Amino acid sequence: MDKTEKAATALQIVCFNVGKEEYGIDILKVQEILKLPKITALPKSADFIMGVIDLRGKVIPIIDLSKRFHIEEAVNKNSLRAIVVDIRGKRVGLAIDAVSHVIKVEQKDIEPPPPIVKGISGRYITGIGKLQDGFVIILDIDQIFSSEEFSAL
Repeated sequence: MDKTEKAATALQIVCFNVGKEEYGIDILKVQEILKLPKITALPKSADFIMGVIDLRGKVIPIIDLSKRFHIEEAVNKNSLRAIVVDIRGKRVGLAIDAVSHVIKVEQKDIEPPPPIVKGISGRYITGIGKLQDGFVIILDIDQIFSSEEFSAL
């Protein structure tokens, strides 16, 4: 197997924390990572929509992943970060507690989600990456929102 074949079997994952859990997103989906600036709240929006920010003249919605995933929220809201991603052609900021690192995971080390998460939350998960010191839940960010929720963004 040459280098290009090996590269095709590995996925680069940006790892980050929401609550006590570690999640990951394919690095190709990530546009940038930033310290969360001032957020303008939107009235009557879904509870997981924190509001919008101005990112170099563009209005970007910010999604609170802890609320979206029904996880305990961060204690220090002042240190939140945002991962700006492209979801079906729309830029969206995902509010997270912290970015930890970027890793390379071989395809053979990514298991499909277990049957227990096949329900509504299972649609967000591409797979579970097996690491030397645990697991990383790899998200399919294109599936985080239903069609109705996405059109509301």
